[in-house]
Amino acid sequence: MSVLNDLINLDISGTKKIIVEYIWIDGSGLGLRSKARTLTGPITDPTQLPRWNFDGSSTGQAPGEDSEVILVAQAIFKDPFRGGDNLLAMCDAYTPAGEPIPTNKRFNAAKIFSHPDVAAEVPWYGIEQEYTLLQKDVRWPLGWPVGGFPGPQGPYYCGIGADKAFGREVVDAHYKACLYAGINISGINGEVMPGQWEFQVGPSVGISAGDEIWVARYILERITEIAGIVVSFDPKPIPGDWNGAGAHTNYSTKSMRETGGIDVIKKAIEKLGMRHKDHIAAYGEGNERRLTGHHETADINTFSWGVANRGASIRVGRDTEKDGKGYFEDRRPASNMDPYVVTSMIANTTILWKP
Repeated sequence: MSVLNDLINLDISGTKKIIVEYIWIDGSGLGLRSKARTLTGPITDPTQLPRWNFDGSSTGQAPGEDSEVILVAQAIFKDPFRGGDNLLAMCDAYTPAGEPIPTNKRFNAAKIFSHPDVAAEVPWYGIEQEYTLLQKDVRWPLGWPVGGFPGPQGPYYCGIGADKAFGREVVDAHYKACLYAGINISGINGEVMPGQWEFQVGPSVGISAGDEIWVARYILERITEIAGIVVSFDPKPIPGDWNGAGAHTNYSTKSMRETGGIDVIKKAIEKLGMRHKDHIAAYGEGNERRLTGHHETADINTFSWGVANRGASIRVGRDTEKDGKGYFEDRRPASNMDPYVVTSMIANTTILWKP
């Protein structure tokens, strides 16, 4: 194994070549795929990367008789696995004719974020990505007795100790890898259910929030692959009296961050309430198992908001209320939501949509 590690860590900087890992979202809309190619480096902008293709019939994105799907790099990050000048490239996917394929949600999100009215508001996002670590062979949460249950929730949230925090080495490895990559990861913490964790990305502006969340998920999947652990983004991995997993999305616009912004926030929340069903339909699969009105959630069928209320659909922080400006948190998105869809939909509803 030491020889294998030595080979993996070989310095290729003298070759003037770099390895670029092209990453894309597969036909499920939830999974990630990637493949690597050799290019001449260094590369400093995604527009310098050539388009590539893949077999869409093997990812649920094209028929076998016309299987070619085109990858276009949209954002680049330093590769924490290969180091050096090597890169991770977040791509979206198109037909050979140049049309975005149905699972390319980034294309429409980019159109919303490039709208002059949206761009002028400089929308900021802070996304709290929750996930659950599972034992690989039994698909049961890490740290739980196989076929059994740990003690009830209470001591695990932000907990420390071998009987409370399970998988911290994976979490810290992911934290540092994201920082190395250039992702604006702002923190991590243990969650309410044992074996469940959260990382936060942001504040990120516009489309970059979606790029950063997807690449942070990719890095997490790769690290858990190395560790022999499975990561789940299921919004309710364990039924019963256990917290689910969400992707709370904190949001503000330039107008909300300025004096008098609280009035803009209240108007935005009112508009979100009017389109509650539309947002719920786009906020992740299986969310009905999580949004029950229990375990720090609002009921999926009812829209509500409140100050410091974690049982509401929308939470406004105490500081925002006190300062009369700031941001709010949409607590409805599931952990498996598509950040391109959620972030652009919030911007569209609060800035562009006219009731």
